[in-house]
Amino acid sequence: MVKILVADDSDTDMKYILNSFKDTGFQLTSASDGEEAEQKAKEGNFDLIILDVVMPKKNGFQVCRALKQDANIKGVPIILLTSKTQESDKFWGRKQGADEYITKPFEATELMRTVRKYVGG
Repeated sequence: MVKILVADDSDTDMKYILNSFKDTGFQLTSASDGEEAEQKAKEGNFDLIILDVVMPKKNGFQVCRALKQDANIKGVPIILLTSKTQESDKFWGRKQGADEYITKPFEATELMRTVRKYVGG
């Protein structure tokens, strides 16, 4: 079973993301801030991580950078899913190690296509 960690502090966005994965067979775990996301990522043995950028405690860029520096997690694909749409944000996201950068609002099909690129299904 494919395990995915989703971190987003917006209840509305989290519900939309979780609904996007309904009936896909993927096992989703959620986190509502950056510190929780980083902790769960280090404990959870996930196949893929989806991070919002603008979150309390630690932002998605910081979490992404920390995870990509962790020898046990650095190979796990990370998708940044964010409202930050500037080219400089996308550049910075890639610089932190993100494998993909998707901007909000997004289509569920786009997210699913990107996820399947990394974990199949």
